Amino acid sequence: MSRAVDVRVRRVYEEPEAADGTRVLVDRIWPRGLAKAAAELDEWCKDAAPSTELRRWYGHDPDRFPEFSRRYAAELTDPTPRAAVAHLHTLAAEGTLTLLTATKDLEISHVQVLADAVRG
Repeated sequence: MSRAVDVRVRRVYEEPEAADGTRVLVDRIWPRGLAKAAAELDEWCKDAAPSTELRRWYGHDPDRFPEFSRRYAAELTDPTPRAAVAHLHTLAAEGTLTLLTATKDLEISHVQVLADAVRG
């Protein structure tokens, strides 16, 4: 029987914590104003992020989140994002995985959809 994976979601601007485990940035573009050294990342997994077109369409409009979630989940079944999700699942199976994003509102962010896909 496989154990549940521990996938957490945090803003990349928050201070890193020991409990974060493996820290992976899952945004397509680098966060504004953040020095690469300060991020304390283990990886940057751009291929798991929503397409530029979908991200622009969504624009973090709360009313669009349900449709965004559906479209993004569909994108995650394409070969490149699917491989990225599989890689993230492998990391999560090895220990705590923290998905990081620059997004201000985590509740209506792609990382919620991605975390669910990784927990799979």
